[in-house]
Amino acid sequence: MSTIKTQDGTQIYYKDWGAGKPVLFSHGWPLDGDMWDSQLNFLAERGYRVIAFDRRGFGRSDQPWEGYNYDTFASDINDLITTLDLQDVTLVGFSMGGGDVSRYIGRYGTARVKALVLLGAVTPIFGKTADYPQGVDSSVFEGIRDGLRKDRAQFISDFATPFYGINAGQTVSQGVLTQTLNIALLASLKGTIDCVTAFGETDFRSDIAKVNVPTLVIHGSNDQVVPFESTGKVAAEMIPGAQLKVYDNGPHGFAVTHQDQLNNDLLSFLQSL
Repeated sequence: MSTIKTQDGTQIYYKDWGAGKPVLFSHGWPLDGDMWDSQLNFLAERGYRVIAFDRRGFGRSDQPWEGYNYDTFASDINDLITTLDLQDVTLVGFSMGGGDVSRYIGRYGTARVKALVLLGAVTPIFGKTADYPQGVDSSVFEGIRDGLRKDRAQFISDFATPFYGINAGQTVSQGVLTQTLNIALLASLKGTIDCVTAFGETDFRSDIAKVNVPTLVIHGSNDQVVPFESTGKVAAEMIPGAQLKVYDNGPHGFAVTHQDQLNNDLLSFLQSL
């Protein structure tokens, strides 16, 4: 397997397909790099080098007890980018992965970055705070952590319904549901729980303020997990010149339900750079 060792010795798995301009993908919770296979294959067939990694604690990467915070996630991405010596890379982050690519820019700048794509991302801030009352209440995140501790397998199985918008007219195959559960259950339970705290409590507004590269924001209008009005809409407004695409009735998991539309939108954006 292709792996790197991070600064704290954690082994991170990644897949590296194709040749050409590099595109680095950061996955959502509670998934791993396999969520991107359609996008990776599509873009690699069209002349791009595509890299997707498994976040620490997930998939084929190590499962340390500590380190499930965005400064560490950004450091892991920096280690991967520098090890592979990626230049002019486009960073693509879905859901909680939008946070770590944004934190990477916040901490390490854009010297190696060509562009940014935020897909259903938790940026600029997901949870409710005193100065961001439109965020999601902390009780929601506590409920998720409780559900994971009690019966992770059933919680994730049930979570697929709002994730893919099955309760709002979307359809996904039984195979997708099986794969989603299988991927989620490969992860560290500790990492899965700790990441809920990370994406629920981290403020990315200062990171988003440092974005100075072409940016594409895509969000589903009916995202029942990461509400568009308080995340994607705000992020697009904060980033100068950002392109915003809203998928009509799109759920959180639009990489599956709107696979062809997303693939073509990514290709068009990359071709415009």
